[in-house]
Amino acid sequence: MPFQVVTIARTLGAGGEDVGRAVAADLGFAYADDEIISAAAERAGVSTATIEKAEQRPGLIARILDSMGSVPIDPSIYYGQALALPATDAPAGYDELIRDVIVGTANRGKVVIVAHGSGICLAGAPGVLRVFVTATPEARAARVATATGTDAERTGKAVADSDNQRADFLRRFYNVKQELPTHYDLVLNTDVLSVADAAKLVAAAARM
Repeated sequence: MPFQVVTIARTLGAGGEDVGRAVAADLGFAYADDEIISAAAERAGVSTATIEKAEQRPGLIARILDSMGSVPIDPSIYYGQALALPATDAPAGYDELIRDVIVGTANRGKVVIVAHGSGICLAGAPGVLRVFVTATPEARAARVATATGTDAERTGKAVADSDNQRADFLRRFYNVKQELPTHYDLVLNTDVLSVADAAKLVAAAARM
């Protein structure tokens, strides 16, 4: 039976957002990423900035840009999977709220959900294909360097920092102490696969 929901987790510079958009277009599904934040903010009666702070995506982006002294061509390249505050827990209740929004979004079906730990959140749910898009740190740093016109040494540190932030998010929001390939149904390495090829593989798997 074809999958009705595709979740895509990704690391910084792996191209996961582009893969997600291509998969959504191929399958005729909705695409949800920032929409999760907007829906959570509306339900909580707070600003999107408040919800974003719980995941700390803008904060991470700012830290990366400050460290590199450069403005990226496409800021979305910095959106690693729902990223975290470095030293404190998420504001009380926002973790549960984001999970509830993810579940509600998935229940509507025919959607590609990118980031926010959606694959972990929906583990075991029927009709959900959980995908992880990643690449070696070297390849990801090179892509970020190309996109920002920054040297690979600084982007290498940005990639490492992003990976650490991502691991902290999964621990705080989902109690995942170590992310494993078995948390996902399909793991794609974009060292070799292009975004188009990766998207074709995901779409084909979703139609199985």
